[in-house]
Amino acid sequence: MADSICLINQKGGCGKSSTCLHLAGAFAGSGMRVLLIDADPQGSLSQGLLGSAAVENLPMEQTTAGLFDERNFFGDLSKIIQETKFDRIWLAPANQHLSRFNTPCPEQTGMDQFAMRDFVAKQTNVDIVLIDCPPNLYRCSWNSMVAADYVVIPVPPEDFGTQGLRAVHQAVLNARKLNPELRRLGHVITRSDRRLLIHRSYETKLRDAYADLVFSTVIPEASAFKVATACRQPVEHYQPSSVAASLTRTLSREILDRISMKTKLRSVA
Repeated sequence: MADSICLINQKGGCGKSSTCLHLAGAFAGSGMRVLLIDADPQGSLSQGLLGSAAVENLPMEQTTAGLFDERNFFGDLSKIIQETKFDRIWLAPANQHLSRFNTPCPEQTGMDQFAMRDFVAKQTNVDIVLIDCPPNLYRCSWNSMVAADYVVIPVPPEDFGTQGLRAVHQAVLNARKLNPELRRLGHVITRSDRRLLIHRSYETKLRDAYADLVFSTVIPEASAFKVATACRQPVEHYQPSSVAASLTRTLSREILDRISMKTKLRSVA
């Protein structure tokens, strides 16, 4: 089965969607088959790949909202998955239809808590699944954690980005009641500008607080990421020789290394 990773932080602007997009390019470039699942009603990841107009006009049954619509429980969920123009990258998109399902108190939604998990379990033709969560800990994020093997937490090195990390960690612990195999792969520092003292200071604080739970790779606030996203491409495709693409490839390898280590520890246990 594919390894599944949800990218989560209850703060917006942390780089969850862009990290998903660019990691997909790095994984696909290494020969892996990647499924991106957009679990955010804002649909930023979907629009970044397919364009705003195309995504906004998708009917519910062709988006991740179809996973939660009881009228679609026995329907063909394969129609949710869209091809992209990039080899080995597929997308389960989201748009405004998902908003009404992203409710608070997700632990009280009964069997709906497993809707995403059941969908992910059926994806046997891919090697890795990346789930982009909304900037809250409501139903869509909860379902994503219940479905995932691992959690990656993008964190900008500044006050707003680091606020609420304890709540995210607690949410992961709560989700383990339904998904005991869920593990944190770590925090990835995003949107970093090493010229800024405050960014260097927050990075040091994060590493002091979470030690090995912070990835060695730091993702900078690089123009190549922004331009690639504006061109609706992973940076691996837009500018593969850039520092941004190189760092994304390094992060992808670090993620795979950590997954391998977690797997070894589980087999020993």
